[in-house]
Amino acid sequence: VSGYLNRFDTDVRADGNTARGNEMNLKRDLGLDDNKAIAYIGATWRPFDHHEFGIGYYRNDLDNTRQLQRQFEFNDTLYEANAVVGTEYDFKAYELNNVWWAASHENWALGPRLGLVWYSINLGLSVQVDSGGNQVSGSRSNEVSADLPAPTIGGSWRWSPADQWRISADVGYFSANVQDVDADVTFGRAGVEWYPWERFGFSLDYTLSHIDAQASKNNFRGNFDFQDAGVRFGVAYRF
Repeated sequence: VSGYLNRFDTDVRADGNTARGNEMNLKRDLGLDDNKAIAYIGATWRPFDHHEFGIGYYRNDLDNTRQLQRQFEFNDTLYEANAVVGTEYDFKAYELNNVWWAASHENWALGPRLGLVWYSINLGLSVQVDSGGNQVSGSRSNEVSADLPAPTIGGSWRWSPADQWRISADVGYFSANVQDVDADVTFGRAGVEWYPWERFGFSLDYTLSHIDAQASKNNFRGNFDFQDAGVRFGVAYRF
């Protein structure tokens, strides 16, 4: 279990039925905070000497209201400059991975890694004050949501320089079309673990993931270019 101080950079383009949308940045255009501490939970299981399985989950939900500095089209709706727009952004990530420790020695191990991060994204915009300064009565909102699978193929490395310490690194990349999502995915992580007690310890790592996805789904047609990076500090318990 860890606290994840993440920093994201996200560009989104949502195409409508009649027109192509404009690319917008969630921080620059909508004012969403790109630096936030969130919770992360994960587990690994090594049932065999040379196989390890891992799962993880984290969620980042943000909202903001701001006056637009420029005009853009989003999902067949034109949002004009100077309009006041409320934004709600909900982002969930589900992680799965499997490592085969092909080279396993007394104090280090190396092997291929298969990973999958399933991103669930929901982005909603609502106009509160129009570009002429008039309060908007009723609901004038727009929402898109998408599930973006991001598989990776790469490698993992572990090294124990001393009894209480372990250093690790994981990398992965994949480019494919999965479920109407054409995506390029890059993943990397490096960290250190310290176990001053037999079962309890601490971890510190840095992660980076980037997905550039072109989607043609019923509830989202457009482009999603997302980079998530940050530091995680946590506590671990070994069974």
